[in-house]
Amino acid sequence: MHIELIEMLRCPEEHREEFLVLSTSEMNGRSVRLGLVGCPVCHRDFEIIDGIVDFTEFVTGERQIRSVRRTPAPKAPDVDVLSLQALLDLGGPGGYVVLLGSAARHAVGLASLMAGIHFVGVNAPPEVEELPILSLVECDRVIPLRQSMARGAVVGAELANTPWGAEGWRVLLHGRRWVAESEQPTLPAGLVQLAIGQGLWVGEKR
Repeated sequence: MHIELIEMLRCPEEHREEFLVLSTSEMNGRSVRLGLVGCPVCHRDFEIIDGIVDFTEFVTGERQIRSVRRTPAPKAPDVDVLSLQALLDLGGPGGYVVLLGSAARHAVGLASLMAGIHFVGVNAPPEVEELPILSLVECDRVIPLRQSMARGAVVGAELANTPWGAEGWRVLLHGRRWVAESEQPTLPAGLVQLAIGQGLWVGEKR
């Protein structure tokens, strides 16, 4: 996890958003490889393991050596990252783009076209690794990111007809783009359709 992402994380429990507290045990440059993320509201701690922030379970005693359980995702439809870049319409560097599920596979391709953007892979497939341009978080309930923090969101095909799409909308900044790898996604309220075709649906948060 890129160390600066701590400012954008939120506890997955149902209470007010507060900044989480980071404790690092192992760093690699600006990446936290091993550590704890603590919530000042509910006082729960969550582990960072191999650079992945694991919100699927909280620490109840001494830390144990384990791996983060990650769910394989089906092969997504072929998507041209040039088209995806154009649809996101970021216009410049800075900020975060959230990639849900299998969409995290596009991080490297998008980063080659969009310098200065940091990507956050939520519930990424096991073969997707944490990188300097990509932080990974796991959570089985919500996107553990603060309200309205992302400059763009891409929803993987396998999540396009689930409540995760609404979570992608929640973390998106007003006026920014929400892209689904499906032409018939389940749409959260507050999206205005901009384009559809080639296996993609794109809308803007209003």
